[in-house]
Amino acid sequence: MIDLSVIIVNWNTRDMLAECINSIEQTTPELSLEIIVVDNASSDGSQAMLREKYPQVRLIANQDNVGFAKANNQAMRVAEGRYFLLWNSDAFVPPFPLKEGVPINGQKSDAIQTLFRLAEAQPKAGMVGAQLRNADGTFQASHTYFPHLWQEFLILTGLGRWWHGRWYPSCGAEDEKGAQIVDYVEGACMLVRRETFQEVGGLDEGFFMYAEEVDWCFAMKQKGWQVWYQPESKVTHLGGGSSIGRRTRREADLYRSRVRFFRKHYGNFQAELLKWLIYGLTLTKIVVHGTLRLVTGGRYGRAVVSLSHLRSELSQV
Repeated sequence: MIDLSVIIVNWNTRDMLAECINSIEQTTPELSLEIIVVDNASSDGSQAMLREKYPQVRLIANQDNVGFAKANNQAMRVAEGRYFLLWNSDAFVPPFPLKEGVPINGQKSDAIQTLFRLAEAQPKAGMVGAQLRNADGTFQASHTYFPHLWQEFLILTGLGRWWHGRWYPSCGAEDEKGAQIVDYVEGACMLVRRETFQEVGGLDEGFFMYAEEVDWCFAMKQKGWQVWYQPESKVTHLGGGSSIGRRTRREADLYRSRVRFFRKHYGNFQAELLKWLIYGLTLTKIVVHGTLRLVTGGRYGRAVVSLSHLRSELSQV
């Protein structure tokens, strides 16, 4: 059995996908691995590019965009590795070339091997996540605590940027504790043990996009598995690769996933409270941004998902 199955779900990120594959293949000489790309009906030539330039990559070509969870499950069911590495197409082992051909984030790393070594050393580690970095090398939120209503209020209002401490615990950029057990890690880079997948099952396909990793880590914890965060493994994550140009759709998907998580794990009462919190704050955003655009002649203010569309989306969860 090979060491690692790297699983990448792609939707219209052809150029980033090519750089992503390059960064993985060039930095994992110690491990035997396969790369599986699940393409969710891209229209940008991603599949043709893979067949031409990367014949060694296993391609699963979907006829429709089935979402992040279902696509990853497709790959995990056929993967041959002892571990599965779920990897975003907009994530890279540094350094990687930008359009100008300039590498960033310092020297080439062994980020993937570092995750692998921690999993090997911790037999109860069902999942291991990396420290994510922005394109300029600055820290990106990489792990946090399971959500609750007060935390959601602070996130949705933006107050969480300034309110930290007891009532809004945050995960520091310095990570003085080193490798540690956490509630959940961000989904851009997740190393998963095959035995954990076999016991817990795959990602919940009811989540089309967002919160899948939170739900999965929650399920792993309930089964007695640990979720580890390894800050020594640093991965560049651009963020939003498949969401660029669809801000309002992204917003609706995000809210829908949050409500679904609350209903599944915390019950109907908290889920309905979260819904009304989202409605109220969305209405406030509509008024504020609409006023800004009117007063400034469209120079300021942004598009916000409509309240009617949001209510239609959330009525389904």
